[in-house]
Amino acid sequence: MPLDVTVERLIPLPPATVAAYAMDWRHDSEWTRGIRTATLTREADGGGFGVGAEVTRTARFLGRSFSYVLRVARHDPPTVLDMVSVAGPMPMRVTYTFEPTQTGTFARIRVRGGFRLTGPLMSRQVRGALTADLRALEGRLGR
Repeated sequence: MPLDVTVERLIPLPPATVAAYAMDWRHDSEWTRGIRTATLTREADGGGFGVGAEVTRTARFLGRSFSYVLRVARHDPPTVLDMVSVAGPMPMRVTYTFEPTQTGTFARIRVRGGFRLTGPLMSRQVRGALTADLRALEGRLGR
């Protein structure tokens, strides 16, 4: 059973502000709870961060440390950042979306993957981590 978890949060700031911070890999470890380090290990074909760029993340989740590489599949600031794993312990896809509302930004993170330990317990763990990530994102931006 593949994992498919989506979390959402209304952040009372404009999408351009929220997305600029959240889509910048240099901030990954500041608001994404499990990420210890993030490094741009391959630039996009046109240079910098964009479609084709790769970010290597070192993470800690469920008591284990591991590294994985995410390749940018879609980069449409300030609305969508979609990344797929190209190296690491598990196949996954991480999609960030940011939609304008009358009171700010509707931020959404969706994680899909073929994790070995799937099922209700893993889904709850991932959902809890992603919920904390969006709360931390809002906290970082509300300084």
